[in-house]
Amino acid sequence: MDTFSTYETAWCPGCGNFNILRCLKTALEELGKDPYEVLMVGGIGQAAKTPQYISANRFCGLHGRSLPAAAAAKIANEKLTVIVDTGDGDSYGEGGNHFIHNIRRNVDITHFVHDNQIYGLTKGQASPTSAEGHITDVQINGNSNTPFNPILMAISAGAGFVARAFSGDTQHLVSIMKEAISYKGYAFVDILQPCISFNKINTFGYYKSRVYHIEDDYNPADKLEAFKKSLEFGDKIPLGVIYREEKADFDERNQVLKSGLPLVDRQTSKEVVQKLIQEFV
Repeated sequence: MDTFSTYETAWCPGCGNFNILRCLKTALEELGKDPYEVLMVGGIGQAAKTPQYISANRFCGLHGRSLPAAAAAKIANEKLTVIVDTGDGDSYGEGGNHFIHNIRRNVDITHFVHDNQIYGLTKGQASPTSAEGHITDVQINGNSNTPFNPILMAISAGAGFVARAFSGDTQHLVSIMKEAISYKGYAFVDILQPCISFNKINTFGYYKSRVYHIEDDYNPADKLEAFKKSLEFGDKIPLGVIYREEKADFDERNQVLKSGLPLVDRQTSKEVVQKLIQEFV
């Protein structure tokens, strides 16, 4: 019997989110995880509904606010495998500030971004990753903003694990997910995910004709080469681990957390808690 169950979704038939959900389930099972060990966190959006469709602990937060909740849960209980599944709007738009500063903190969580280059839940306006000139019902003269480059931003901000995958490449996506979940620290994966309802440009065919697996002799520890790879997004789009660096995570750098029991297992005086609560009354 499969360890993780997935449930009926509200996604459009043919949506790229379906295979991401299947790959996530496969990755967790192949890693030997149990549902009670895993916390799935989402914000607002079609991709952010992912935690509702898989059997694990779940937290669904406000628009753009999934990362603080995920980081807090991991800091409180280091035994949890904490995974954020949400979209490009939620992560790079409303949640852009949290994206940058969670990279700096390097809490041991995994962040999967379903990047369809459009706002799918709110009916198709341009997202931070929409191409310049992309015409929508809102941007009727074409998107005039420079597209956000999440790979470049993540490497620049100091992320230790930065990768890109494609929802139409199952085997590769599962392997990248497993590597990201196993990484000690903040792991970020931008997943190209076609929206079949509102983005008629960045389709499965569009990506399949452009994506390629990074060469076997590529060194993901070379930051300068990683910067170069991060700038490839056009006729050729690289898939794989673009940058990887082993570095101390949040717990290892925090004097309170690295000495003693996880916060969730520590005894707390009720009197102290009540006193703190009263300060806010």
